[in-house]
Formats: sequence, C-alpha cells, structure tokens
Amino acid sequence: MKSGLYIVATPIGNLGDISSRAVDVLKEAEVIACEDTRVTKKLFSLLGISLHKSFITLHDHNEDEQAQKIIDCVLAGQIVAQVSDAGSPLISDPGYKLIKQCRQAGIYITTLPGCCALISALQLSGLPTNRFMFVGFIPNKDKARIDLFNKYKNLDSTLIFYETAPRLLKTLVAAQEVFGNREMSVVREISKVYEDCQTAPVEDLIDFYTQNPPKGEMVFMVAPATEDQQEEINLDSLLKEKLEKTSLKTVVKEIVETYGLNKNEVYEQALRIKNAK
Repeated sequence: MKSGLYIVATPIGNLGDISSRAVDVLKEAEVIACEDTRVTKKLFSLLGISLHKSFITLHDHNEDEQAQKIIDCVLAGQIVAQVSDAGSPLISDPGYKLIKQCRQAGIYITTLPGCCALISALQLSGLPTNRFMFVGFIPNKDKARIDLFNKYKNLDSTLIFYETAPRLLKTLVAAQEVFGNREMSVVREISKVYEDCQTAPVEDLIDFYTQNPPKGEMVFMVAPATEDQQEEINLDSLLKEKLEKTSLKTVVKEIVETYGLNKNEVYEQALRIKNAK
C-alpha cells in the first residue's frame, strides 16, 4: 500500500457495516487522523486493530496547524488514515482544509466510501429523493434557527439537517412556523437496535415527541415546497433592493438558493437593472 491520505468511512452504528477494505487500510496505516482519539481507539479495539500507531487529533479548532503535520507524515513515506467519530469524514466534520492542502502538496489521496447518516436517513424517510439539499447542523439560537429555515423554505428540494435531542421540539415548532404543516421526518439511531423513523405532518411530530422525548443525535428532514406553498415574489423589486447593498454575483446566488429560481434568468434581470443605473 503506497503512502498517502486515505479517507476512511467508519460505521454510524452497526459495527458490521465497516468494509473489509476499510479494516485493511486501518490496520496498515501508521498514522490515524481523528476527531476524538478515545472514540477511535474504542472502535479499533472492537475491530481487533492494534493501537500501536500515532493518533493525531483533527478538529475545527486545530485543522490548520495539524494539516501540515499530516502532510509531513505522508511526505516521509507514511500511510495516514483520516476517520470521523462515525460515518463518512468531512460531512459536517473537519477535513476539507486538510484535503485542499494535501492536493496543493501533490499528495496521493483516496476515499473508502461507506456509511453516511444523511443518505441513510433520506432513504428511510419516504420523502422525495430526486432533489435534496444537506444544510448541516441547525443553529442553537432561536432567531438564527428561524433565519436559516426562511432562507431555504421556498426551495424545491428535500431539506436535510442534523439536530440533537434536547433541541428537537424547539426545532419542530420553529419549522411549523416557517414551513407550515408540511410533511417532515426525524430519523435516529440509524443501523442500531432501536433505529427509528417518524415521517408525518409536523404537528403530528410535535405531538409524538412531546409524549416520547427523543435521545441522541438525529437527522431532521423537511419535504420540498409545493407550488401552492412557494411564495410569490416580485423579482424586480427584490433585485433592486439587494443590489443597493450587495454585489451582483452575491445577490444572484442568494436569490437562486433561497427561491429555487433559474440562475440564468435571475442573472440577466439583475444585469439589466444594474446597467440601467
């Protein structure tokens, strides 16, 4: 096995989901880049993999400095495996800065695919899968949560978020305020003994989780806006207002993402307004 950076997916719950290829790479790797060494060492022990390796902690607050250390290891001829606490690395986890710097350094990089909570949850939900958007973790503050939902409420895509149990009911109430009584889904304990998926109009989910307080981390999804749920917007007025404060490129990007409009059409209209001024 040649030296390089190997991005390795680990189980999100069921230990049997790890691939034989992933086990082989983790056994061969001399250096393990991970979020939490305690979690990773526990996984290695369960898999029967030796702990006589160098473990480097990689998280949001130290990625810049640790990236160079990892690059130096590879340049010295070592095999480095990057893992997250669970699932596919880099999905709402640190790592993209490391990958970028490794590419700039000309280092060999490959990925070993496997479990990913957002894809697994989408498969279980029964919500539309032909178009979806992963938004990431929901903010803790009430206003930030509402602002985030408003930003994407008109998008013609299933919206996927990560959320924690203590905040779920607040999130469902905020979602009802912004999205109305759309169908939504909460999936938790994926691939574990108590795997659970609840898909229903949001008011039913609020009733259910009021009576059955959830535990753990979960994936929360919102069905796409139907045509009658999408707001009618005055694009001309909206563009004029935003172009007073922001660049054309940024305005077009924001409006396309928020309202799910055609990018070329929005750009052409924004350009006409800007040139008219």
